Amino acid sequence: MEDCLEQEALNNSACPFVVRFHHPNNLEQGNINVPSAYMRVWFDAARPRTLPAAASPVILGTALAMGDGAFHGGAAAAALFGALLIQIAANYANDYYDYVKGADTSARVGPQRATQAGLVAPARMRMATIAALALATLPGLYLVHRGGLPILVIGVLSMLFAVLYTGGPMPLGYIGVADLFVLVFFGPVAVAGTYYVQARDMSLIPLSAGLAPGLISMAILTVNNLRDMEEDRQAGKKTLAVRFGSAFARWEYLLAMFIAILAVPVCLSFMADGRRGALVACVMIIPAMRCARIVFTTRDGATLNTCLAATGKVLLGFSLLFSAGWLLWA
Repeated sequence: MEDCLEQEALNNSACPFVVRFHHPNNLEQGNINVPSAYMRVWFDAARPRTLPAAASPVILGTALAMGDGAFHGGAAAAALFGALLIQIAANYANDYYDYVKGADTSARVGPQRATQAGLVAPARMRMATIAALALATLPGLYLVHRGGLPILVIGVLSMLFAVLYTGGPMPLGYIGVADLFVLVFFGPVAVAGTYYVQARDMSLIPLSAGLAPGLISMAILTVNNLRDMEEDRQAGKKTLAVRFGSAFARWEYLLAMFIAILAVPVCLSFMADGRRGALVACVMIIPAMRCARIVFTTRDGATLNTCLAATGKVLLGFSLLFSAGWLLWA
């Protein structure tokens, strides 16, 4: 049994609830045979602070469907679970591939990554990615039943990009195009797709509304890239922040937040025949500008980590307020 405990975390042997801690910041060294500690490692590796980026467009798409009298509970739930599972898969894949490619090192200023810290063996993280994608196919099959070929294409592409974001020969996150894919797939594709599987119809409104969560999700990525600029540069990871500098990244963040929180609700209130209630979401510009001030005035990793989490809260708050306003104050 002691031999199994010694080898588990690095060679993926047969003791499923043992984690070997190598990171110097851990309070204890050695093996911990505690299921709750093991599950905590996987919970943190799933990066729960990023999950609002997956849930928010589903919330918006569902509110738009409800506003048109086309709400479908089963389709909405399937869209939510599918989006969350694909996001978790993308986070696990990012944890694995950034370690393999050398982008995550002991000098990392962002939150601890399980594979780099030695908390999870690389092979196990790779299998967790596959498992999350496999689970995502279950709600995905129901959504394809509801929406047909367009939803199948969206689902397959979403699962591919979850891996190709940091994996494959030309990872999206390494060549400076990840911002565009985040804008599209966490924005118009996700909102319109959620609307479509419920209403089985499409219009310009869901596509336009999707720009808001897409832009705020892009802002979340921008904070991440700004924080990791030096480490990414050394690893050959050519994000937009690395390619064009910190000033570009800061203005990208500011413009994305302004357009998403102010311009999109205003435009939609006119496009949708007087649904002025959605304008209540514009109040999220207040916490958004607090975040922007941090982005423009600091490079401290811990402070930017706080800003990243706060931007995620802005995204979720915007989606909830927009949805409530859209439905209650038409």
